[in-house]
Amino acid sequence: MATLGTLLFTWAKGKLVGTDAEGNRYYTERSEAKGRRTKRWVIYNGKVDASRVAPEWHAWLHYTADKPLTDVARQPWQQPHQPNKTGSAGAYLPPGHDLAGGKRDRATGDYEAWQP
Repeated sequence: MATLGTLLFTWAKGKLVGTDAEGNRYYTERSEAKGRRTKRWVIYNGKVDASRVAPEWHAWLHYTADKPLTDVARQPWQQPHQPNKTGSAGAYLPPGHDLAGGKRDRATGDYEAWQP
């Protein structure tokens, strides 16, 4: 959830640019800034986590693109955006990890230690 200060600034000076598939809302300042770039920010729908920003909005937030890339057609090889799950219950745990049972396959003997 956004802080009270962010919500007040958004209410007073923000203009909604759009939303993404997760429900995150993207804003910019209503008036043009003098001597600096116009601010851009996101208000997350739920937990604040920067990895939840979709790639088409990331470029806009970081001033790489002048407008969001939401109108660009997705290529067949592109997968839908997924947030980073590190530290959550959905995180990847390799075989042998303590939280994944702690057991792994025995070494097969194909490994040779380096000898100087």
